[in-house]
Amino acid sequence: MTALKEQTASSYAARVQKVVTPLGLEAWLVEDYAVPMLAFDFAFKAGASQDPAGKAGVAHMLSGLLDEGAGPYDSEAFHRALDDKAVEISFHESHDNFQGQLKTLSRHVDAAFELARLALCEPRLDEDAVERVRAQIVAGHRHDAQDPNALAAKAFREAAFAGHPYGRPSKGDLDSIPAITRADLAAFRRAALARDNLKIAAVGAIDAARLAALIDMTFAALPEKAGVSPPPATEPAWGGAPRLIDVDVPQTTIRFGLPGVPRHDPDHMAAVVLNHILGGGSFSARLFKEVREKRGLAYSVHSQMMNRDHAAQFTGGTSTKNERAAESLAVIQEEIDKLRAEGPSAEELEKAKKYLIGSYALRFDTSTKIASHLVAMQTDGYPVDHLDRRNGLVAAVTLDDVKRVARRLFEGKALLVAAAGRPQGF
Repeated sequence: MTALKEQTASSYAARVQKVVTPLGLEAWLVEDYAVPMLAFDFAFKAGASQDPAGKAGVAHMLSGLLDEGAGPYDSEAFHRALDDKAVEISFHESHDNFQGQLKTLSRHVDAAFELARLALCEPRLDEDAVERVRAQIVAGHRHDAQDPNALAAKAFREAAFAGHPYGRPSKGDLDSIPAITRADLAAFRRAALARDNLKIAAVGAIDAARLAALIDMTFAALPEKAGVSPPPATEPAWGGAPRLIDVDVPQTTIRFGLPGVPRHDPDHMAAVVLNHILGGGSFSARLFKEVREKRGLAYSVHSQMMNRDHAAQFTGGTSTKNERAAESLAVIQEEIDKLRAEGPSAEELEKAKKYLIGSYALRFDTSTKIASHLVAMQTDGYPVDHLDRRNGLVAAVTLDDVKRVARRLFEGKALLVAAAGRPQGF
């Protein structure tokens, strides 16, 4: 059982230490000696939105290459060094962030952080590794070119964020990946991975002094300041004719959406509760009951509030038989209209709030989850005390709040829709 898990919901933040290193780097630390392990997460505030024009996928490609050889180790030797110490290191990207995760036994902490330092500060980017990773990404894109889910998501993203970096695929595509050079990868690393845009969290058997020394050792050689600029704020598009992608399959995959509520907007938590009632609450959600249980139109249907740093979006999706695609979309629209016009019932509101409050503890049942959540809080711009305040914000949401937000989200707006398949009746 982890340190945060042992605490009551009102005391999560009290266990988080803010550690400031001699270099001035800040980390959020939860000391936990129940298991001799350490989970260490970090993120740079620069993701795929920083990919050069025409070369979408640079950040993604780099995330697959940092552990493919570094310093004196080629790819095989680097992975052998990780395996010898049972160290796990991984990297991934989103549009806004470039993230890394490290997990190690306490007795191998020094070796683990040295390997992380090499990956970040001395990646080899050997030609054979670059081409191998490129081939893997291209193979994935070739598969996606026939996948209705990927095609619908692509069409929806491009329509929602036309002309904006968020409209580009974070993993690139079949046109951009072959054009990426080793120089592009090296330039992105120099510009995006810096000390001034770095967020860090650590959970496990380590004290503040030792953690501070390891952090400085790991990141000292990175540039002091990042050479990136945030993309402009934008509102995702809505309405218009459905974007249809013809695919010869028996099912249609549908994506739909509208502008959302930014994560630091006073209405954000009410929007989260509203979404849970509509389509985010799995078996209890209105869309699940109406689309799957009552009509048998689809196996699954969902909605979510998607927040990026510079755009907020309400999105959802389902897959259904081609001949029932129009009916499915009509039912989804009908449930949205009902929530806008009438709001939820008092019972729906209470069930949603109880679930959102009760399930929050599941984010803290392992050291890895805690470290990931603490970094996400930092990249999302939340202070430590949000750990304590979050459930109170959920509990404070009223019926009037949800009704107001439903009107704000849904009134006077038509859904942006993209569909891949051969839908009848669109």
